[in-house]
Amino acid sequence: MRIRLTPKAARSRIEGVGAGADGTAFFKVAVTAPPEKGKANAAMIKLLAKAWRLPKTSMAITAGATARRKTLLVTGDGKALVARLNQWMEGRHG
Repeated sequence: MRIRLTPKAARSRIEGVGAGADGTAFFKVAVTAPPEKGKANAAMIKLLAKAWRLPKTSMAITAGATARRKTLLVTGDGKALVARLNQWMEGRHG
C-alpha cells in the first residue's frame, strides 16, 4: 500500500485517500513526530495500527523509508485485511 507521510504536522491523523499525478492512489497520513531517526515512520505505523486495529508488527516500510512517499507492507490474512480496511473507510466516509 502506498502512503504519503507529512511529518511535523499540527496533529496526527489519517487524512484520507489521494491520487498522484500518474493516478496512483495513496493514503495521506500526517504525524506530529519529526522526520529524524525514524520517529515519523514509527509514529505513522503506530497511528495506522491503532486506526485499523492491527498489530504494529504486521506493518513494515518496504520502500521510501527516508522519503515522503512510502510503500507499506501489511501482512496477514488478505481477505480479513481488505474487510477491515473497507470497514474503516465506510466508518470514516459513510
